[in-house]
Amino acid sequence: MSGGSGGSSPPSERISSSSLSDLKDLEISSESGCLSIVVLGASGDLAKKKTFPALFNLFQQGFLQAGEVHIFGYARSNISDDGLRERIRGYLKGASEEPLSQFLQLIKYVSGSYDSGEGFELLNKTISENETSKDSRRLFYLALPPSVYPSVCKMIRSYCMTPSSHGGWTRVIVEKPFGKDLDSAEELSTQLGELFSEEQLYRIDHYLGKELVQNLLVLRFANRLFLPLWNRDNIDNVQIVFREDFGTDGRGGYFDQYGIIRDIIQNHLLQVFCLVAMEKPVSLSPEHIRDEKVKVLQSVTSIKHDEVVLGQYDGYKDDPTVPNESNTPTFASVVLRVHNERWEGVPFILKAGKALGSKKAEIRVQFKDAPGDIFKCKKQGRNEFVIRLQPLESMYMKLTVKKPGLEMATEQSELDLSYGQRYQDTKIPEAYERLILDTIRGDQQHFVRRDELKAAWEIFTPLLHDIDAGKLKALPYEPGSRGPPEADELSKRMGYMQTLGYVWVPPTLAK
Repeated sequence: MSGGSGGSSPPSERISSSSLSDLKDLEISSESGCLSIVVLGASGDLAKKKTFPALFNLFQQGFLQAGEVHIFGYARSNISDDGLRERIRGYLKGASEEPLSQFLQLIKYVSGSYDSGEGFELLNKTISENETSKDSRRLFYLALPPSVYPSVCKMIRSYCMTPSSHGGWTRVIVEKPFGKDLDSAEELSTQLGELFSEEQLYRIDHYLGKELVQNLLVLRFANRLFLPLWNRDNIDNVQIVFREDFGTDGRGGYFDQYGIIRDIIQNHLLQVFCLVAMEKPVSLSPEHIRDEKVKVLQSVTSIKHDEVVLGQYDGYKDDPTVPNESNTPTFASVVLRVHNERWEGVPFILKAGKALGSKKAEIRVQFKDAPGDIFKCKKQGRNEFVIRLQPLESMYMKLTVKKPGLEMATEQSELDLSYGQRYQDTKIPEAYERLILDTIRGDQQHFVRRDELKAAWEIFTPLLHDIDAGKLKALPYEPGSRGPPEADELSKRMGYMQTLGYVWVPPTLAK
């Protein structure tokens, strides 16, 4: 849909400081009233596979009440309300027909362009017709490519804001990637910052919504056991690992623009790194937590080329959308070093890859050898604290114990908390459910602040520019392998000792 704005004034290019102050006051004035959730890009894969299922699960659990909430889809596709409902229905799993039908009836659809006012005027008119109270709340979820964020946000700002004469709020969720390097990220932040206050912007990284990622603060700061151990005196190295057992699966053209560092390491794994390495915040206030994350990012020293291994799986360039000369890494192992009193000398190895031999994401905190080893068991492996983020969420501590029998023999075993066994009657929520609910509640703890985003890009931009310039080459590796052998050699050089002859078996799979 295209055309004029129907006489409405164009989007303002900049909000004055007084306007931003007014917006902030409006943000905190009300947490009640009619809630309108607008999913922009409603016909796309992200909306169908993640956003709408998350909203449905919140509805089933009673967090979204019929009569108090309305959901609107907006996209260019020329379909009806029922057309969108039918597209979504197949992605809403495990529900009986009655709640499914009730939820789908909450959804209405508006068709329009992302860069002209006509569609957004119609969207605003449709929202307003369904709002049942003056204290209206509007949440816009941008399930869209970042390239259209500025134009869409201008349209929202110009045509779809909560009426300023009433209470309530307007909030905007934006998906990653937030730029491709420091300059593009800062440009995007500036464009959005001219339209919305920081309190209104929610930069979503779904890894921060994962159950065991959220558990990191509790583990570190609520347990006396870890407080004296969590430092360079006791920890030898830390690995944060993300593995996928499939390749780009038809997304080669998109993936080739970004690569594994931009896609996974610079955001997901770096967020996990912050929670592992940060100092204790003053309180659980979102701003206090994000302050500490920024501090640890600013303490990371420049990445050295000889502490990076890049890989590209054989067959990646068979995708016709990938250039034959592509040097884009599908695997990377990068060492971060933190220059502060707690972590000086401890390597943090961030590793991610596609088309590998397993699918998992985990944190491995490896402790130093026990001094004066009277049991001669050093070769069996070190103490290691492992947090399995996905799949089969669990935490376990690898320990040396006496092997049952008459001999004084030792072996590696574990103390294990497996969520599937310990919490059998508890459904672990999806990350998107938690983060959308946090946005409705106005809790920004698990969202990325602008200065945090800048500090993250400052770490990786020089390395990414060197890769783009061909100064570092991606090494070939076989699909289904562990990645390039040089990555294991790098981990070994950083002090990581692999435990031989030991395999952790999840209790839910044990016979």
